[in-house]
Amino acid sequence: MRIAIRLDDITPGMDRERFGRLKALMDQHGVRPLIGVVPDCRDPKLAVDEPMENFWEFVRDLKERQGWSVAMHGCHHVYTTKEGGIFPLGRKSEFAGLPYERQKSLLETGKSILAGHGIDTDIFMAPGHSYDDSTLAALKECGFCAVTDGYGSRPYRWKGLTFYPIAFHRTAVLSRARSKEADRMDPRRSTGLHRLTLAQEGDETTTFVIHTNTMSDKELAFYDNLFSTQDIMPFDALTEMTAVNRTTAGRWKEQIMAAAKRAAAERLL
Repeated sequence: MRIAIRLDDITPGMDRERFGRLKALMDQHGVRPLIGVVPDCRDPKLAVDEPMENFWEFVRDLKERQGWSVAMHGCHHVYTTKEGGIFPLGRKSEFAGLPYERQKSLLETGKSILAGHGIDTDIFMAPGHSYDDSTLAALKECGFCAVTDGYGSRPYRWKGLTFYPIAFHRTAVLSRARSKEADRMDPRRSTGLHRLTLAQEGDETTTFVIHTNTMSDKELAFYDNLFSTQDIMPFDALTEMTAVNRTTAGRWKEQIMAAAKRAAAERLL
């Protein structure tokens, strides 16, 4: 299984010290992630540092010179409803539950702001992972082609959009990756069928989600080790993979998984 990286909450007021430490590791290992840029951040929780004066030039440099991918991370990153949407990892949203026209207006506003700073993207990253059917319809109307969310082992197509799934559980992903690597190194497991199975599993992908504003030293050490030991794929390579079609049953399954993960997290509070 190959792993891609996405960074949420990229804003002028983000924690630059934490971001810089992670970026140094990614540069060292050649990791090219997806970054979720908030077009017009009005969320006070994301105002950690004084606003970066050259922020938009910095983002353009990451995209154009360093090969990082950019997603539009909502519009204002302000939660306006208490809806989990159709991928209910949380109980609040900037989009889910709002009328279609209001959602479309937010998307148009955000995309226009990014374009005004010389940044074009067709990838959407929902604040709080929360979106609904109206969000998806509005995304298509506004020229978006992809969403970074959902669960699965490959990019998939649903309602005219491509979804790039995120990891349900990091430890399970790494355990599976180590198991498959052990199989590849075992000369006793060399039948044609087994080699075919391993080739198919080699196409499996997922995305690890990082919030640098709240990243601890322990998490930073985790990613230092991850980048050193695992096959980290550039996010733009993920976008070039052929997506499989997601069935209605598959969508119901990931919705149940998201709700279960939310419930487990709430029990720990």
